Amino acid sequence: MHFEHLVQINDPLNPLLESLTAEQVWQALLWRAEKPQDFQEDITEVVIHERGDDYLVRSFRLGKLHVRDHIEWEEGRTIDFHTQPNDEHSGGRLTITIEAPDEAQLFVRFTYNTPLPETVAPGSDDASDAYFASYVKSAYHAADVDTVRRIRELAAAGQLKS
Repeated sequence: MHFEHLVQINDPLNPLLESLTAEQVWQALLWRAEKPQDFQEDITEVVIHERGDDYLVRSFRLGKLHVRDHIEWEEGRTIDFHTQPNDEHSGGRLTITIEAPDEAQLFVRFTYNTPLPETVAPGSDDASDAYFASYVKSAYHAADVDTVRRIRELAAAGQLKS
């Protein structure tokens, strides 16, 4: 399954929306990589196994689900979460990209690639996977909007340098 969408951070047409800098968004995305429990309260037992200048390897629990990620980034621009498959799930990839088409606008693009089928296989009468994919996409979108909400909270609390 491939799913991609944009979340607008800065909107010059909405004066009620506090503008953030790309640097603040970047800091928050790295924060999410290192401390995912600060973005999703159901996450527990976070362990950083390995760290480098442009990557880290972590694991955590989400309820009964055990997740291990290899995370790589291009400073200030893109962060890739490669979730390793295991007996509990089939893994996948999330790429988050900061986009600034001009000085006044700022977006974050979320791109998901998972082994979950989006369509029914030819000759199959089982539409359950394709049906399930629409719910997964909706959950991903809601989680990403929530991530941006959390980034705004961190910025408003002065936790992110401008």
